[in-house]
Amino acid sequence: MEYQELEVLLVEDDPDDLELTLHTLKEARITNPMQVARDGEEALDFIFCRGAHAGSAAPKLRLILLDLKLPKVDGLQVLREIKSDPRTKNIPVVILTSSKEEKDLVAGYDLGANSYIQKPVDFSQFQNTIRETGFYWLLVNQPLLPAAR
Repeated sequence: MEYQELEVLLVEDDPDDLELTLHTLKEARITNPMQVARDGEEALDFIFCRGAHAGSAAPKLRLILLDLKLPKVDGLQVLREIKSDPRTKNIPVVILTSSKEEKDLVAGYDLGANSYIQKPVDFSQFQNTIRETGFYWLLVNQPLLPAAR
């Protein structure tokens, strides 16, 4: 399996954060195919090939960037479903949220998040955080590829 076949799922409902994240990753020359879900239900439908994605081939995800405060299905429920399914439990999930609540941090790690990042408010710090997150998870980190599972 080629790394280029693996996708990144960005689950984000805020249009400004979504645009800035995509722009920053592109600017950093992180070229992995990107899929966007704007709510938790859309994310789960994409990951598990249901709803609008029924009949699609299962995505080969290398990373999920997950906001917590989402419409329809919240991020913690999305994380719970991903980490409780043997087909998806090894996909790295990075929580990328504006939440400063300790209960969200604890719940995220309890449910199996691989990382928890609070979105910086400052524009340049936000860009730097996204860039470093992308570099680490997509270029430095060695993924557990489906063939090895």
